[in-house]
Amino acid sequence: MTHWHAAPALTTPTLAAAVPAVALLVALAIDRLFGEPPLRWHPVVWMGHYLGWAGRRLPDLPPRRAFVGGLLAWCAGAAAVVALAALAESLLRRWWQGHGAWAALAVAGVLGVLLKPMLSWRMLRDEVAAVETALGQGVDAGRRQVARLASRDTTQLSAGEVRETAIETLAENLNDSVIAPLFWFAVAGLPGAVLFRYANTADAMWGYRGRWEWAGKFAAHADDVLAWLPARLTARLLLPLRCRWARLAREARLTPSPNGGWPMAAMALALGVRLRKPGVYALHRHAPEPAPADVTRALQRAGRSLWIAALVLGLLAGGVGAWRGAGGQALRPADLGWMTHAPAAGATPGPAPRPVTEARA
Repeated sequence: MTHWHAAPALTTPTLAAAVPAVALLVALAIDRLFGEPPLRWHPVVWMGHYLGWAGRRLPDLPPRRAFVGGLLAWCAGAAAVVALAALAESLLRRWWQGHGAWAALAVAGVLGVLLKPMLSWRMLRDEVAAVETALGQGVDAGRRQVARLASRDTTQLSAGEVRETAIETLAENLNDSVIAPLFWFAVAGLPGAVLFRYANTADAMWGYRGRWEWAGKFAAHADDVLAWLPARLTARLLLPLRCRWARLAREARLTPSPNGGWPMAAMALALGVRLRKPGVYALHRHAPEPAPADVTRALQRAGRSLWIAALVLGLLAGGVGAWRGAGGQALRPADLGWMTHAPAAGATPGPAPRPVTEARA
């Protein structure tokens, strides 16, 4: 007679899949509940301090020396932050392996805490929502609020242009500040998220034309490469299913950025509004300018897109984690905690299973 029984415990690949997926959700939960950590303890602020120190003389060098100096300074900082992140993740993983599910859950919580500073949805959402609140007090108040979000001159913007700027910033930073760090965490763990946040911070501080043309050139291109795929993922999540990808691509290419135009164009098409930077580009140019309700609609669409991204990237993180937990080998049903088949009483048992630890790299 044949009997079925449940596997007695979760195996290493199962836990390896669960840890990054749970960590991603923990990071989003911490962001939702608590927002940003104090500035003195914020790793992105520390990155900014290093970049400010390392770049203080770079723009004044001759072009070739400025480029090489910017490249070396960027790489030194990237190597440091990635090494620290890799060390932290490695120590955590070594601690929980062999200690069971509760240890894995604790590690997922710690990883989530470490991941949280690499993303910032609550602050982005609150700052954009505050633009419409400020416009209720007058255009000047709206201009001052949106100036906190965008580097462009806001002193002459109309109320509609203030809303356009706020919605553009929301769409672009949904990728840069939230989805892209989560994407790189899913693909490459904590070092991936940290590297993207470092690259994006360097681009924000160094990636300008003019005085920073050569010193910041490598930083700008590094950010372009790392944000390329996440930007298109963000655009896909924002874009209504009825809109064709080809139309989105045409709109996105109107902007000078190889990545920023994608989520902005998707948001413009989704809301049916025009988004523009005067003298530079106009997305969905024949649509009306945003009305007061459109800022709220943009926030709602961004929020829905984020939670869909969290589901997709959580599954991706789990898949990558399971693959790593299995040492890059194909998983067996027992590795996933499925039901196992027990032989009938008196039957000759098969060979004893190898320990799961033999499958690890």
